[in-house]
Amino acid sequence: MDCRTESAGPREGGALRSARVFGISLGIALCLGGAVAASAEPVDGKAARKLVFKPKGAEVTVIDLPFLSEADRKGLVFAGAQQPYYGAIAVAPSEGLISEATLAAANYHDVEAARAAALKGCDAARKPDGNPCVIAAEIRPKGWEPRALQLSADATEGLRSDYGRRGGPRAMAISESTGRWVVRKGPDAAAQALDACASASGASDCRLAVEDR
Repeated sequence: MDCRTESAGPREGGALRSARVFGISLGIALCLGGAVAASAEPVDGKAARKLVFKPKGAEVTVIDLPFLSEADRKGLVFAGAQQPYYGAIAVAPSEGLISEATLAAANYHDVEAARAAALKGCDAARKPDGNPCVIAAEIRPKGWEPRALQLSADATEGLRSDYGRRGGPRAMAISESTGRWVVRKGPDAAAQALDACASASGASDCRLAVEDR
């Protein structure tokens, strides 16, 4: 399996982007309800730990697409279950599942961002005369339900380890579009976390997700 990934270190956080799942054999880059509206205000560490899901374990929802065979569906479930949530797998309909264009984006803070990343990467890799890529599967944590806070599997681990339960002022900033996350501690934790997130991600959507003052 060709499984090239692009990720950041756990201290700075990041999404596993452009992971090929169904290349030669099964290349990666993965619909339940609508989008979950994240709270604009950060929650404290205690509340965050109650809201997030366990960092290990993912469930895969395969989208009902006419060109997918039963074997394709099983392959999507198998491949998706190996990825950290939240994620999505995009496929080029004209090329089928076993294609260099098939791509999964994983380790984002919500499925919507993962879908956008997967489609972008798949469309960039598909044959130019083919049909636009579509989402074939989505990855969420086991037991997923809408909650006020969603963090990637990697950021959830960071909440438990890097963020911790004690230590004075601290903050976690995240970028939904890139999956990046950053934890900083100290008097200027919030400002430093936002600055570090923007610098690491190059995105303009960094916000505070968790903060203890």
